[in-house]
Formats: sequence, structure tokens, C-alpha cells
Amino acid sequence: MTPNDYLSILHCIAGLKERTRHAWMKSGRQESVAEHSWRMALMAYFLHDQFPAADLTRVLLMALLHDMGEVFTGDIPTFEKTDADRAREHELRDTWIDALPAPYSAEVRALFAEMDAMETEEARLIKALDRMEAVITHNECDPSTWLPLEYELQHTYGVKEAAFSPVLRELRAAVNDEVDAAIAAHHAEEHHET
Repeated sequence: MTPNDYLSILHCIAGLKERTRHAWMKSGRQESVAEHSWRMALMAYFLHDQFPAADLTRVLLMALLHDMGEVFTGDIPTFEKTDADRAREHELRDTWIDALPAPYSAEVRALFAEMDAMETEEARLIKALDRMEAVITHNECDPSTWLPLEYELQHTYGVKEAAFSPVLRELRAAVNDEVDAAIAAHHAEEHHET
């Protein structure tokens, strides 16, 4: 790989820092795709003792790369994303992957094929953490930033994906306790203001 090839990759992935997500941070600004992916990677790292058979390097790479298609399409919330949106994101992502130099093109293509197939423990863990990170971020911000449909979605988003693991089921239940606490605190604040 030439230095220019390397810099080209870095400039492209920098788009993950520029693309904002639907979620808001407690500081009052929108979360970037890069921040979401970064925290997912750390979430995976701090659970790796609970998944000793999982390949941590692959899990971390999946976390860091899983939303790479959003560099090209932006983030579309799950409840708004259509099959056509997904197809376009995958097409643009795959075009980028195909242009990567060896051995990275084959390695990244294999990671995405694994994530798309959702058959390995690593891929299933990443999908569960992807959903859970979004819920946790929403819990950390003011519920006044939530859409009305998100009050229910906060309780259900990612529950199915976490079901394969007792550890993740327990963690998701604790996250739901935080959902309830965030909603209760928000309602108490609204009541206090009236």
C-alpha cells in the first residue's frame, strides 16, 4: 500500500466522525457515528471475559467498521430505514471495500459477510451491542429529545438480539431499568415545572 492509498483510506473513514446519528448526547449535541462505534468497541472489550470463545480482534474490528456504509449515506434511524436504503448503503460500502488494497479488501469483506450472515457468536454479539449502545445513549440524554415512538422502542430495541446470551439478557434488563429511571425523572421534572 502506498502512503497515498493509506491516507485516502484515513480521509474516507474520517467521515464517521462527521456523520451524526439520530441520538443526542447529554451535552446537547448529536452523537457521531464514530462515537457510537468507538463505544461499541469498548463495550465489547469490557465483556470479552464473558465470551471467551469469541475472537476479540474480530469483534473489535466489527464494532469499529460496522457502520462504514454510513460514511456514504448518512445515518438513517432504524424505524425510518427502508430495504432500499439498506441496499444502497451495502452497495456503496461494498464498492469502498472492493477498492481497498490487499489484504484489507478480503479481510474487511469477510468481516461484513460474517456480520450480514449473523451466524457467529462475534456477529451476534456486535448486533446486540449495536442496539444496546443506542438505547444507552438515549438513556444518557434528556428524554425530551426522544420521539414519541422511542418511549416504547427504548424498552424493546435490541431485546431480541440480546436473547441468545444470558449475560446480554441480564445487561439488557439493567438497561431497561435505566430506561424506566430516565422516563420517571423526566416526568417528575415536567410535573415540577407545571
